[in-house]
Amino acid sequence: MAFSGRLTRWVGDSSMTLRLRAVRACALLVGFFLMGAAMLSAMMVLDWLLMTRLFTARAAWLEGMVLTVTVLLAAAIVRGMFAFLRAGRLGPVPDAVPVTPEDQPELWEQIHITAEATGQRPPDELYLVAEVNAGVAEHSRLLGLLPGRRRMYLGLPLLAGLTVPQLRAILAHEFGHYANLDTRLGGVTMRGRTAVVHTVEAFQQGGTRLHDVIGTLYLGYARMFLRTSQSVARHQEFAADQMAARYAGRDTTTAALRMLPMLDGAYAHYLETYARMGRSQGALPPAGEVYGGFRRLLAARTGERLAELSAGQRPPRPHPYDSHPPTAERIALLEKLPVDDRPSASADGHAALTLLRNTDRVFTSLEERTLSKEARLLRRWSWDDLVMARAVEDADDWSRPLRVAAARALRSSTHGAEGTVPVRRGATAEEAANDLLPGLEEILDAIDRGLLWTAVADRMPKPHQASRLTGPSARNFIRPKIFDGLAGLVHLRLVESGHAGPDIAWSGQPGLSLPESWEKGMDDAIDAAVADTPDTAPLRALLTGTDRVSAA
Repeated sequence: MAFSGRLTRWVGDSSMTLRLRAVRACALLVGFFLMGAAMLSAMMVLDWLLMTRLFTARAAWLEGMVLTVTVLLAAAIVRGMFAFLRAGRLGPVPDAVPVTPEDQPELWEQIHITAEATGQRPPDELYLVAEVNAGVAEHSRLLGLLPGRRRMYLGLPLLAGLTVPQLRAILAHEFGHYANLDTRLGGVTMRGRTAVVHTVEAFQQGGTRLHDVIGTLYLGYARMFLRTSQSVARHQEFAADQMAARYAGRDTTTAALRMLPMLDGAYAHYLETYARMGRSQGALPPAGEVYGGFRRLLAARTGERLAELSAGQRPPRPHPYDSHPPTAERIALLEKLPVDDRPSASADGHAALTLLRNTDRVFTSLEERTLSKEARLLRRWSWDDLVMARAVEDADDWSRPLRVAAARALRSSTHGAEGTVPVRRGATAEEAANDLLPGLEEILDAIDRGLLWTAVADRMPKPHQASRLTGPSARNFIRPKIFDGLAGLVHLRLVESGHAGPDIAWSGQPGLSLPESWEKGMDDAIDAAVADTPDTAPLRALLTGTDRVSAA
């Protein structure tokens, strides 16, 4: 009983402290607007004194300059005050797909059920975006004291990576921001933070020195307000998490929170490794696959394989005024809640993306709204064509430093009489330069002549710090580059002979699918060719076997 009494008093004290902080933040929020009104009043008084009491013929030019400056400053302040009042207005969303209940009834049904369960009204609009994110925005009036139109944003990558129960938890969290579980002033404070940031950005975009001067004053005040209101904002996040746990279950909510950073890392990896694979060739994946291909990566990578994509990425540095507490802290607080009888997230393993109808068309529509006009005009290649083109480009990049170094070594040893290939008639400048470089056999011949460590290695590009290395240290430093160069030449040879094909490798790294003999023996053969005492016989044996198969 005594413990229960202490707990009740602690909860009451915590709630009272939060209310006091919310009241203080709201007072500062009002002061943010009144600061502009006070400066306008001061300038009006100054202008009145100049015009009525301090005007002299001799100082007319000075008074005129002061009046001009005050008018310009007043214009900047009025602009900022209007920006403050207009913050929170919902504008057009050109880079998202609008979705009506008629378009996607199953998804809207989940939204309506969750809104009803959390005691909130559902959004009036729903937009699908190309981010691992979800959010609800409200067209606020008087900073949210009067309700307005609501708009929800759901990321297609998020729907692809979460199960249906996990999506319910995320929806409940977003509606929890509007539940005002503690105090209505908390919701006003949250919207006030958005308004303050919007106002400061308006001053920074003003483009004049006077805007910068006034903006500096507002920036200092904004920092004070954001510091003061941060605890209220973070409490709102914790309250929204608890709302999600009550509706969707503790374990499902924590599972959804754990998935968010993994999906962030996986999506960033997908965009860089797959979606932008053809940028150097001026090509895009097939229609609907720029974002839709992420589904394929998620299907091939689950659990630990998915976590690996974000494990090596450095998390973004938290903003000092971020309203979101660290995810680990949010999960730790959720795990302290009592165990409930809600089914775990694994009870319904269907991806939330299955709630959508005509999913391919949705992904295609998102591309049409997010890609630039120039990007939409690019060629569309199949995934196999993209992988093959990228693999050839990478192989050429790997092999070029070795070929250039070998060409210089051969010219130095033969004075230009041998070791090069005649230039083809009608070849372009790039093709001619490429023809002058030695091929795989010529480099192997140079290695057999003992030029690898006496001439070729010295001509390989290396950073200035490594140029002083000698002996075994120098060889060990440059050996991986020579290995890559030979591997690139091998890949080019296998592609030209038709023995290597594209491997999209959604569960690994896209590249080439090599013949079994090369998969098993290539690394050892190249290691032998770049050893301190080089031996090219294993590599030549593999080449001979491939040539024999080609001839057959």
